[in-house]
Amino acid sequence: MKKLLSLAAMMLLTVAGLSACTAKAKKVNNESGDSTTEKKEVMSLKGKKVLVAYFSWSGNTKHAAQYIAQKLGADEFEIIREKPYPTEYTPCTEDAKAEKEAGERPAIKGKVENMAQYDVVFVCVPVWWYTAPMPVFTFLEQYDLMGKTVIPFCTAYSGPSSTLRDIEAATPNSTHAEGLCIVTKEQGGQGMESKTAKIDKWLSEIGF
Repeated sequence: MKKLLSLAAMMLLTVAGLSACTAKAKKVNNESGDSTTEKKEVMSLKGKKVLVAYFSWSGNTKHAAQYIAQKLGADEFEIIREKPYPTEYTPCTEDAKAEKEAGERPAIKGKVENMAQYDVVFVCVPVWWYTAPMPVFTFLEQYDLMGKTVIPFCTAYSGPSSTLRDIEAATPNSTHAEGLCIVTKEQGGQGMESKTAKIDKWLSEIGF
């Protein structure tokens, strides 16, 4: 009898522990339904000086980034690898994979003039090999983003993988608003118009 009571007590403690963990780890679903980052405290970002920095190869991310910039009246900066990636899909993926495995920081073109003036920096990228393309990390490591709000955004074929988290990890001295992943099976910006309602909802939820 004592053994049965002890077992019942242990089961109750286990259930209580699981419930507590569930309450603490509030997860946010991206468009594909995958759980990504913990929901962050919403802050008011209206009236802030905003930069939308983006890297795009097929055109999907560029289309979304320019929509965000236009909606917010933000400045834009395109992150461009100094040595262009191949224009064909397979050679491009092979180049990007080798670059990632080597941990490279490829040279990029241009610089943001007066980065200090911006309060908020959107970092918009495609998902390449489960993370952001390496030129994006080159960009992030060029600037002091301490005290700024960095907002990750990605486009993907299936889901964000670690992309949103990796952008946050690369900017440890910044504040971070909840990121978004837009899933699309198309390239070249095709069909991205159908995603604007989701982007609008997200921007409102994070304080714009």
